[in-house]
Amino acid sequence: MKIPNTILAMLGGIGLTLFSLWFGQHNHLLPVPATADAALVDGLFNTMLTVSVGLFLLVQGLLIYAVIVFRQRPGDETDGPPIRGNIPLEVLWTSIPAAIVLAISIYSYEVYNAMGGLDPMAAGGTAIAHHHHHGGAAIAAPLDGMAPDMGNGRQVAYGVGADPDSMGKGPDVTIDVTGLQYAWLFNYANDGIMSGDLHVPVDQDVQLNIVAQDVLHAFWIPQFRLKQDAIPGQMTQLRFKPTVTGHYPIVCAELCGSYHGAMRAEVVVDSPEDYAAWKTSMVAAAGLDQSAIAAAIPTKQLSDADYLAPYGAELGIDPGAIAQLQP
Repeated sequence: MKIPNTILAMLGGIGLTLFSLWFGQHNHLLPVPATADAALVDGLFNTMLTVSVGLFLLVQGLLIYAVIVFRQRPGDETDGPPIRGNIPLEVLWTSIPAAIVLAISIYSYEVYNAMGGLDPMAAGGTAIAHHHHHGGAAIAAPLDGMAPDMGNGRQVAYGVGADPDSMGKGPDVTIDVTGLQYAWLFNYANDGIMSGDLHVPVDQDVQLNIVAQDVLHAFWIPQFRLKQDAIPGQMTQLRFKPTVTGHYPIVCAELCGSYHGAMRAEVVVDSPEDYAAWKTSMVAAAGLDQSAIAAAIPTKQLSDADYLAPYGAELGIDPGAIAQLQP
């Protein structure tokens, strides 16, 4: 008994849909999700992959079917049927992709908003950073000229800010991040700590104030599903809540010079106890307590090269490279 073509097409469509849904949810192409918002990005990625796989298999399947079924038979020298166009078919294959693109755009907008991408006023509306250079330790201060003023002391902080549930609330931890050829420096201004690796506590709201010292860099943590440009003269921000303890790579994802590939660091998501112990050990290693930090501030500002020299030595950065830094 011959099965009608409509039944075969329906069965093929069902099989194609089921395979696309399965592959979209079990592709294992992404690293472990380590932040609260990573699941949102993964859901969007899996949806796009499901649609892409389904369309790819459908189009390629139809092409293969057409090549086999409508091939020229031996001895057949006749012309093909004079088909000039099919308006309903053209409307169909134009409207379906347009509807898919529109749906994915709306979905992407919702994910971006849920992550805090539509909150330009991070930490409740005042963009504060701590990159002013002083001897001994860095002291919290406004980052002059880093963001345009929106009035009433509010400044735009480009990047991913507070999600709708946290909007108007300050972060639990604020860290200043400086990108320079070819390293990342992390300044915990409230604790007087400068580090070459990023330590953050698990399940706490963290805000990174990011700026570049020299050229354009990109701060990327794949497991956090976050990437943000580090721009000279312009502060950007990332705000997130890490949920899985562990060690994750920090990658510069913007070509920034000859040793761009080596511009890597590590983010360590600690338990609250380990995070407190790490801060204590860093202060002790520097030979400073909180009172000594305040007493060590000179009245005169240091140049960028002088300020970074001790940290550069610790990170193995050539002093000559630091001396070439522009103000």
